[in-house]
Amino acid sequence: MPSRRFRAPGAGAAAAVVLALTACGTMDPDAAGSSGADAVDGSITVFAAASLTASFTELATQFEEAYPGAEVSLNFAGSSDLATQISEGAPADVFASADAGTMAKVADLLAGDPVEVATNTLQLAVPPDNPAGITSLADAARPGIRTVVCARQVPCGAAAVQVEEASGVDLSPVSEESSVTDVLGKVASGEADAGLVYVTDVRAAGDAVRGIDIPEAADAPTTYPIAALADSGDAGTAQEFVEFASGPFGQSVLRAAGFGAP
Repeated sequence: MPSRRFRAPGAGAAAAVVLALTACGTMDPDAAGSSGADAVDGSITVFAAASLTASFTELATQFEEAYPGAEVSLNFAGSSDLATQISEGAPADVFASADAGTMAKVADLLAGDPVEVATNTLQLAVPPDNPAGITSLADAARPGIRTVVCARQVPCGAAAVQVEEASGVDLSPVSEESSVTDVLGKVASGEADAGLVYVTDVRAAGDAVRGIDIPEAADAPTTYPIAALADSGDAGTAQEFVEFASGPFGQSVLRAAGFGAP
C-alpha cells in the first residue's frame, strides 16, 4: 500500500486525540465502488473537514487496499479554510465539507452535485475530571469559565450559534478557533474548561475528554456533503472515492465513528 501523505490541523496532544481511529477491519474489495480495481490507479488529494480526520484516514487506508494502484493524500482543516484554499487554486481532487453552505461557496468548481454522507451534532467537551463542575450549556456560560468555540464562519461555529439561540444561553468564549480540532485540543490540554465540539470528536478523544449532552443540539444538526472537483487530475479516481465514502463501507466507517445517517 502506498505511504500515507497527511496534513492535519493542530499539534501535539490535539493531533493524537483526533487520530484515534475506530477499528473497522479490512473491507471486502467487492464492497468498493462501481469501478474495477484495475480502473482506479491514480493519485488524489482529499480535502476534508477536521471532524472527519479519523474516519477519512480509515477510509483512505481501505480505499488504497481495495485499489492497490491508488494513492490518497489527505488535507484536514476547518471547512471554511479548505474552501478558501480550493477557491485560490489549491490542488484538490475531492472536497468533504462539514456543511452545505461551505460546499456551496465552491459550487462552480465541482464536477457534479455534492452527495450527503453524514450528519453530526454538538456536545460539550470538558476535561476528564471536569474541575469547573460543568453539567450544562448554562454552566459553560458562567463568569470565569474558560469556554472555547469555533469561529462563526466555521460550520461548528455556526452550529454553536444555533444552539445558543435555541437554548437561550449566551456564551462568552475566551477564544474562537478555526477548526473543531483546535477547540478539542484546548480542552484536552487543560487550556479550557469546556468547548463546543461534535459528538464524534468526543468519542474519538477517548479518555482525553468527557462529553456532556446539549438537548438543543438536536435542533442544529450538521450535514456533511462530499464532491469531486472539476479540475481533478484524476477524475475517475476522485469520483470513485466519493462513491466509496457514500457507499456501504464508507457509511459503516462513519456510523462506527458516531456520525448519523445523512
